[in-house]
Amino acid sequence: MALYTSAEVEKLLGVKSSLLRYWVDAMPLIQPRKDHFGKKLYSVRDLHLLIRLKYLLYTRRLTLEGARAQIENELSCGEAQDLRAEVAALRSALLDSWRSIHTQEPARGDPESNTL
Repeated sequence: MALYTSAEVEKLLGVKSSLLRYWVDAMPLIQPRKDHFGKKLYSVRDLHLLIRLKYLLYTRRLTLEGARAQIENELSCGEAQDLRAEVAALRSALLDSWRSIHTQEPARGDPESNTL
């Protein structure tokens, strides 16, 4: 089972540590484990829930309470609904990655940035 550190989750989601902690405190469904040093480790399920939460908050513009209710509803509606939620979360993550790649400006001195 893959486990992700807080720093890895922050980087994948593109959020600060304080926001991640706030989301985890507000979402009882997200339950990171702690290693023997006391650092939080997130499961793949936790990561999927966080990706879905970010999508609902930033793209669908729901409140935190509304997003939490939406996620709880999706999880309680059965396997087909879970699959839809997972696909939506993955789609959201891919779109965020695509946007971040395509909005970055080329570095100075980069041979590919020179246009003729």
